[in-house]
Amino acid sequence: MPGKGSRKGKFGHSGKRTEGTSDEDSVNDACSVTSGLSDANVLEEVNDNEVDEPSQQQEAFEENLRDAIDGLTQKSAKGRTNCFQGIEKIFATKYVPDFVEDRKMTITDAIERGLKKGRGEEQSIAARLSTLLCVQLGAFESAEHVCKEIKSTLICIANDNSASTNARSECCWALGLNQFFSGNDYGDTIEIIQLLSTIFAGSFLKGNGALPTISADMAALHAAAISSWTLLLTVMSPFDIYNLLGSNRSSTCMPSLSQLRELLESPHLDVRLSAGEALAVIFELGRDFCDDYEQEWALDLVEILRDLATDSNKFRAKKDRKQQRASFRDILRYIEDDITPEMHIKFGKEVLYLEGWCARTQYNACCRLLGPGINIHLSENQLLREIFHLGNRVLPLPTTQKTTKLEKTLMNAAAFKARTILRSKNRDKRSAALAL
Repeated sequence: MPGKGSRKGKFGHSGKRTEGTSDEDSVNDACSVTSGLSDANVLEEVNDNEVDEPSQQQEAFEENLRDAIDGLTQKSAKGRTNCFQGIEKIFATKYVPDFVEDRKMTITDAIERGLKKGRGEEQSIAARLSTLLCVQLGAFESAEHVCKEIKSTLICIANDNSASTNARSECCWALGLNQFFSGNDYGDTIEIIQLLSTIFAGSFLKGNGALPTISADMAALHAAAISSWTLLLTVMSPFDIYNLLGSNRSSTCMPSLSQLRELLESPHLDVRLSAGEALAVIFELGRDFCDDYEQEWALDLVEILRDLATDSNKFRAKKDRKQQRASFRDILRYIEDDITPEMHIKFGKEVLYLEGWCARTQYNACCRLLGPGINIHLSENQLLREIFHLGNRVLPLPTTQKTTKLEKTLMNAAAFKARTILRSKNRDKRSAALAL
């Protein structure tokens, strides 16, 4: 303490004062040294707290995530659903592959229980979480194993007419996205494609050419099946598309182009938009293999697309007409004039360049799943960076740490003390000179 230091400096063991040093100088020097050490200790504590703050936040985050995972086994359906929602939000907005890898079996078992024993909303969220689990595990080989375990349950719910249409829709999306993220095994892809095509076949025209009568919820299910089906087409080779999809060719796993064109007459906007994007992807892949892919049949398709791109029917909502015209204008330009759509997405200090309908379809599917977290995953998730050809992760440039307000206050206080001590010494010297 300064008091003890000053007394020891004034009265040493020998009882003599130190030569060449005044009493006031000893007191001031001791105060200055002790104060300087105190300030340095406080600064070190501040810096230690700042360094530890991110680690403390990480520990709190992991603790919350562990609690949510543990909550998936509770008896309350509402409680389980809330835990599913919490984990879904974290997986969409953060990339924590190592943490998830250590708990993959626990999460997988909980997802499977939620799909089998849950109802409605719980099944929907569990299906989405299965895909987010694949996204987190994309850097590990375990992603494919996890998806195979859940696939049969997803197929069962997607085919279950007694399940809610929203849960069936999410299962259709999960089947397509899980296969897209976890691997491109041709046999599994064809199996899922066949399942999805049988689901949206309910929107084809009847045998007499009449439109089927389906509800809005059922139309949403068909649109989800079409979009998921289209996503899987993007991972197939142009040769397979050329052989399997033709205007008058239909098989057990693939509808014909003429049947897909019938979907453009659907009274539901989602079905029309999904069908239009599917046709654009098919033509892009078909033309990659052969420049004149279904050229004659495309002439009739262009007329239908032109009508949709200029639709002004008043019985449709203004917002729906605007969305339909914007989408089908792009599709028409590609089918008729081979003008490929381009997109530039800026995230952080990088820019993602998308060219073509396949890349656009893949990006839109990822956006639907990840929402605002898409930018974080594009920056950090190696799986998504490989899908969109972004290369290795770009490390952020080191930034100089700003001085905190407390540090500035302590430094100013130390400087003020030093000035005060120096001026006091000078005043003492001037007083002694005047006395002589």
